[in-house]
Order: sequence, then structure tokens, then C-alpha cells
Amino acid sequence: MSDHENTGRQRPDDAGLDGTEKAKAAGKRCAWKKSQDGDCDEWGWWEDRTLPQKILIGSGFAILGIALAFLFGWVVMLLWNWLMPDIFGLKRVTYWQAWGLLILCCILFKDFGSGHSGGRSDRKRRRELRHYMREDRAAAGKTQEAQ
Repeated sequence: MSDHENTGRQRPDDAGLDGTEKAKAAGKRCAWKKSQDGDCDEWGWWEDRTLPQKILIGSGFAILGIALAFLFGWVVMLLWNWLMPDIFGLKRVTYWQAWGLLILCCILFKDFGSGHSGGRSDRKRRRELRHYMREDRAAAGKTQEAQ
């Protein structure tokens, strides 16, 4: 038996298949974008990974996140110690004091009361408003044509 008969899938080089069907027939997934008909699975890149690969990727991102957090505190400390003593005559701060300033700024200037991420809801709200505006324009255009 051939591979074609064993798997029960069509081979990607079969005649009459377009690019999306060839990718699906080969068992591949569209990882970063969907096709126009919406058949591609955007999480396919993650589902195709084994458990050790997922653990390695997750721990890599965790290490990268921790490193970036420490780097961010260090940058705040450097900027404060470079600018504030000369401009305002304030004392220099240590690394942990810079982290304290960051936390204080988050408490004072972020909106903790909303309980959800503001970016996604704002995008969704804007998208809905644009949709309503398009509907209103279309309705206004139809009423003007009728008159």
C-alpha cells in the first residue's frame, strides 16, 4: 500500500487542488493568517508541538519576561539617576527604589477598577462604532436616493 492509501488523505500534489486545499491535504495548517473561507486553524502551530516543546517554549518566554522586567527596572533607575538629580536636585535611587517608583506609578496612573484589559475592549468598541456609522451612512444614502 502507498502512503496515500494508508493515511486516507489526498496527496498535496493531486491535480485540481488549490493552495489552501493542498496545505490541508498535506496536514499543514495556516498558523498566522486565515484563508478567505476561514478554514485555517490559527492555533495550529501550538497544537502541533509536543509536550516537551511546549514546556521549553513556555519556560523560554518566562525567562525572557523576567529578564525584560529586570531590564526595565534598570532602565528606570538609569534614567532617574541621569535626569532627576541634575534637573530637580533630587537624590539618586537604587535599583529597588526604581522598582518601587514603577509600582507606585502603576497604582497611581493605571485604571485598576475596570477589571478587564482596556485595549481589547476599546478596539471592539471602536469596531462596533465604525460598523454602526457605516450602516447609518448607507441608510442615509438610500433615503437620499429615494427622494
